[in-house]
Amino acid sequence: MTPIWYNRKFWGIVVQLGAVFLAVAIALQLWINLTDNLLRLGIQLGFDFLNSQASFDISETPIAYQASDPYRRALLVGLLNSLRVIIFGIIFATVVGITVGIARLSDNWLVRQLALIYVEILRNTPLLLQLFFWYFAIFLSLPKSANTNSFLGLIQVTNRGIILPFGVQFSPELSTLALGLTLYTGAFIAEIIRAGILSVPKGQWEAAKALGFKSGLLLRLVIFPQALRLIIPPLTSQYLNLAKNSSLAIAIGYPDIYFVAFTTFNQTGRAVEVMLLIMITYLTISLVISFMMNLLNQTVQLKER
Repeated sequence: MTPIWYNRKFWGIVVQLGAVFLAVAIALQLWINLTDNLLRLGIQLGFDFLNSQASFDISETPIAYQASDPYRRALLVGLLNSLRVIIFGIIFATVVGITVGIARLSDNWLVRQLALIYVEILRNTPLLLQLFFWYFAIFLSLPKSANTNSFLGLIQVTNRGIILPFGVQFSPELSTLALGLTLYTGAFIAEIIRAGILSVPKGQWEAAKALGFKSGLLLRLVIFPQALRLIIPPLTSQYLNLAKNSSLAIAIGYPDIYFVAFTTFNQTGRAVEVMLLIMITYLTISLVISFMMNLLNQTVQLKER
């Protein structure tokens, strides 16, 4: 028998166990240092402050909330506000990205150039700068609701935000953040879509055209399903970036989880606990997005027989 120390599988397991042990040891040492420093400062680590009265108002509350509610209720409101922006952003950024990505490959010169200009401008300017532009130069400069600007006679855009039919209204802060994240992320998604479509072999295009497929059906039934195998992995990264970029809401005063947590930290002084809550929140959101996109990725991959 070959000695175990010559077995590559054995050494692979040893290296993995060693890496896990080293990671746990580093994390444990950091935790010990943290707790020791907090004890020297007379600060006790704990989350009991979450049951204390928040004593601050939140401008947008998807659920019932009052200043007399505890901090945990305030953080829940912030989380729901974040999820609302992330969900809206992912849906609309995907629609914009697919539309612009296909337009980048259009036979029409004007459409192709307009799509290129959109991608280059939005992709190469900071998101924070874009949010300031939409908020201060657009929404806050619009007329009041008495003199509304309407889009297709259905959507009203005023300095109070976007007003949809049936009385549905988005505040200027929510409108700015959703619009900024949508257009910014949509520019990156457009290039992913374009690259995915171009990755499909030319023979597939020619075969579909030989069978009489029109452009719309060709893309929808032949090209796009094959391109998804290359589109979904980088698309997942853009969804994760959108979720993390939503934390820029604090710059325009939208009360997301980061905004509420920052106010909580200022009032309670519990920096470590609040930062841990924020990290766990964004980590959980990112892991959920990754898990769902991985499931989708598995469904579009080729299955070997």
